[in-house]
Amino acid sequence: MRNARLVVMRHGESVWTDKTQNRFAGWVDVPLTERGREQARHAGELMAAEGIAPDALFTSLLRRTIVSADIALDVLDRMWIPVIRTWRLNERHYGAFQGQTRPAMRERYGDELFQAYRRSFDVRPPQIDPSSPYFTGGDPRYSAAAGDALGGPDPSAIRSECLKDVIARLEPFWQAYVVPVLLQGSTVLVVTHGSVVRSLIKVIEGVSDDQIVHVNVPTGIPRVYDFRVDAFGGLQVRGEGRYLDPEAAEAGMAEVRSLA
Repeated sequence: MRNARLVVMRHGESVWTDKTQNRFAGWVDVPLTERGREQARHAGELMAAEGIAPDALFTSLLRRTIVSADIALDVLDRMWIPVIRTWRLNERHYGAFQGQTRPAMRERYGDELFQAYRRSFDVRPPQIDPSSPYFTGGDPRYSAAAGDALGGPDPSAIRSECLKDVIARLEPFWQAYVVPVLLQGSTVLVVTHGSVVRSLIKVIEGVSDDQIVHVNVPTGIPRVYDFRVDAFGGLQVRGEGRYLDPEAAEAGMAEVRSLA
């Protein structure tokens, strides 16, 4: 019986996660802050201290995950490992909220509706207008030429998503690309976004639709899952995930809760 390990991490702090901006990013390609870069370096140090040596890397198509992963892997001296990038690991598409500040959206929609759009499992924010400067439908990374033949929505046509949508578009990629690597007994690093980490926590740990609303994800702290590969070629998770720096994770989750 083989063991496998999944390390999943939200990117480091981005310029729009910074409290001075406090904007919904979604699919908008915003860079890291210097603090975010330092968080990524710290993530690499945490993995090194734990003896974690990733065998494969998966990221979204957005630079805040790509740069975070590169910085962490540089610390680990593992920048040579195979990499796959996919829109299916992108942050949730926040629709009309993309590029807007949280306080402005709360004022526009009221507390109850704002929270539903921001945190609920199956309520999508209003769709983004194609005339918005934050519309990404024409971005070449989501063109037909970049398709993955896994079915599901056309990424260039997505105008808004809820967490349920994220799980639906993630699942075929997960089964086709990530699971086969884990079944080899490898260590997989996934550097992605808060909504995708929440989706993985929900599915792997069996969190209910109601409870996932209360799950927050810190920036730049690796979360580790250990698996057994059974005799029939199936994956069995060994308990809940754990953050490699629990104190920093708690502080980071408190920061997420404070963004409003």
